[in-house]
Amino acid sequence: MNTATTPSPLTHAELNEALAAVRIPACPAIVTESMREAQRDEPSIKVLTRILASDVGMSAMAVKLANSPMFGSGAAVRSVQQAVGRLGISNILSVVIAVALRNSSSDLPAGLMESFWSRASTLALATGLLARKHVGISADGAYTYALFHDAAVPVMMSNFADYAALYAAATDRGTALVRVEQERFRCDHAVAGWLLARSWGLPSKIAAAIRYHHDPELYILPESELPSDALALIAVTLIAEHVLAEFSKDADPVGGRPFDDARTFLGTSDADLDEFREIVAAALR
Repeated sequence: MNTATTPSPLTHAELNEALAAVRIPACPAIVTESMREAQRDEPSIKVLTRILASDVGMSAMAVKLANSPMFGSGAAVRSVQQAVGRLGISNILSVVIAVALRNSSSDLPAGLMESFWSRASTLALATGLLARKHVGISADGAYTYALFHDAAVPVMMSNFADYAALYAAATDRGTALVRVEQERFRCDHAVAGWLLARSWGLPSKIAAAIRYHHDPELYILPESELPSDALALIAVTLIAEHVLAEFSKDADPVGGRPFDDARTFLGTSDADLDEFREIVAAALR
């Protein structure tokens, strides 16, 4: 992340320094296969179903997501085939990538990773639900971004022995954490997440949002660096984090300037926040 007053794209030197500082896990074949199929003019549901069914974790996550408040209207989904039919292509890819990322951090403490991904999944669901209340924000895109916006945190843990302790001790996991990451590791989780997203084939909008989500000047970045639809994903996720913190002890509280800027950008009123609290509370029951 660039903390200068006027942020600019990464130079080749900065990119090389980031790449030298942190090893990004290689994109697994199962993700590549899923991406290739999803990008066909007419993706095969049978192929995507086979991919999900080949992994117990992917199967379980797909069924759970399909039955979540974000998608769970109607009869309960009981099979991968039914889940695929309900979720759609972009959410199927999110499931594949999420499980693959979890598997790539198998060297980390299982309890720590279970807590991390559980928190990310809860935030993603809340963000997807709140995105539906905002015209022009894709619920699927919001879910995907919220699920992966901090996905490089386990990557940083795998690369640096003292990162887990630093992250756990951080009371401010926004700009302050990024500054410490840059000073100690020559790379931060926003840049590492951007590199990860690009390497694993996530949409460019998602990658851009990940890259700048802790930038203190993100609302004045040019459209060429951070498109407005990517900025909207950051803003709605911040609102979801703020609301979710009232109901979940695992959620990170969000307030101050980041929250105020997100409210201003989205035009979120106090009445809107009350409605969002009801939506999130109902989803967590």
